[in-house]
Amino acid sequence: MIGQHTTIRSFFLEGASGRLEALLNAGAENATHAAVVCHPHPLFGGTLHNKVVFHTMKALNSFGFSVLRFNFRGTGLSHGEHDHGSGELDDVRVALDWLDSEFHLPLIFAGFSFGAAVGLRAAAPDARVKALIGVGTPVVPVAADTEMPRVYTFEFLRDCVKPKLFVSGARDQFGPRTKLEELVASVPEPKKLVVIEGADHFFEGRLRELREAIESWIRAAVDSGMTKFE
Repeated sequence: MIGQHTTIRSFFLEGASGRLEALLNAGAENATHAAVVCHPHPLFGGTLHNKVVFHTMKALNSFGFSVLRFNFRGTGLSHGEHDHGSGELDDVRVALDWLDSEFHLPLIFAGFSFGAAVGLRAAAPDARVKALIGVGTPVVPVAADTEMPRVYTFEFLRDCVKPKLFVSGARDQFGPRTKLEELVASVPEPKKLVVIEGADHFFEGRLRELREAIESWIRAAVDSGMTKFE
């Protein structure tokens, strides 16, 4: 492991709905990859400062990767309005485009909850993205008070042969273990499911285990020469 990098850059991405608030945790000069982490549902209070998003970023940054976090449209200082997962696909693509133009490195995608459901859809078919991480992936209907229940489907992963890591809590109300196992069983190798015992959807009291799960998965790829992520 390369170690943590403390330089943080605050700026705005230019999105289709206007500016998107962003933070970049800088990586090492000899970084092999760059990464993006997407936050949970804005109508439930999700932002780029979410604890799960932060710890996911720290896990990726510890390998020297520059890691981008951003607020979806209508969240924080980002322009626009929440678009129930549709326009947010474009937000993810804007983030991936920026990372590619800035670093010219293979990309890793990670998303938490809503960020996983939306971001995986954008990242899976993108040839620049070499590995996918879904944290607290929602596999049952989810809704805030201001919208109808949304059922997230993941058929698009059934042809995805990129490395895929799914990390969820055993007590995740949006990701029952049986449903998660069905999802993971439906997608091709390489893939890994890590269920953290005692953890809820937000990994309360289990954030260290979340980081360790991500770090272990990436370390295995690093030890094999990163061939899994190329």
